[in-house]
Amino acid sequence: MSNALIIKSLTKTYANNFHALKGIDLSVEEGDFFALLGNNGAGKTTVIGIICGLLNKTQGDIQILGLNQNTHINEVKRLIGLMPQEFNFNPFEPIEEILINQAGYYGISSTDAKVQTKILLKKMQLWDKRMDIAKSLSGGMKRRLMLARALVHQPKILILDEPTAGVDIEIRRSMWSYLKELNSSGVTVILTTHYLEEAEHLCRNIAILNEGNVVEQTSMKKLLAKISHQVLILESSIVLPNRIEQTQFSCKRLDDYSLQVVLKSDTNITDALQILSKQGINIDHIRNAQNRLEILFLRLINEAV
Repeated sequence: MSNALIIKSLTKTYANNFHALKGIDLSVEEGDFFALLGNNGAGKTTVIGIICGLLNKTQGDIQILGLNQNTHINEVKRLIGLMPQEFNFNPFEPIEEILINQAGYYGISSTDAKVQTKILLKKMQLWDKRMDIAKSLSGGMKRRLMLARALVHQPKILILDEPTAGVDIEIRRSMWSYLKELNSSGVTVILTTHYLEEAEHLCRNIAILNEGNVVEQTSMKKLLAKISHQVLILESSIVLPNRIEQTQFSCKRLDDYSLQVVLKSDTNITDALQILSKQGINIDHIRNAQNRLEILFLRLINEAV
């Protein structure tokens, strides 16, 4: 499989001698859903800014779908759609015009721009508000408008910087569904997020940045496999017995209807549920007591210090 993005020895030093990036190497396969994680100040936004041509790098090489960024500046920009973290559209412009004008920046004809705008606004459930000015939209609608604008020129690579920041759970879930649909159609998606469960839910591969360095790049599956145990909350619709036999896992009764179960890496949840079922305990709902990715993230950051 070819690479959508290759970064080699990328550095960024600002005029005040702050080293934002310290020679990072990164690769993203074409068609991947890739997470770029890190604390504030880790370098995520700097990397994105350089990839998109918004910031100048100090040193290093970047290739986008086989094209060198230095020698194919305009071609590379057409391949990328960026949804930044901050709202940066004209708040007094109708949302339909925002998308049509954005398409014009990429040389798309007015006719084609209107067709693509209609498709995207309907997809984002914003078509009925197409004549409204952007300022009148709710926070969630503004996020969807930002996503539509990033897609109006039909990019091969979509870069999302905190795409669901500040939106409610329902809108976040609907955006997740649409992003997975986009990725399934062949669009390479690169995501930065503070919601670690978002990365775990969406992404197949991941890189973690800390203080301008890549401290880990691997598959999500391999990263999560490093966890030695998993803590789950199991909920039942009937009152649980006071005493529960424990064999392959540890179990603690939290209240009349819920248990906390700790599973080791060699025990899966199906085995645990079967053991409980033999004791007459039927579980109706399961949820993570801890964010598994967050545990690993903190461990890797601490090891890198």
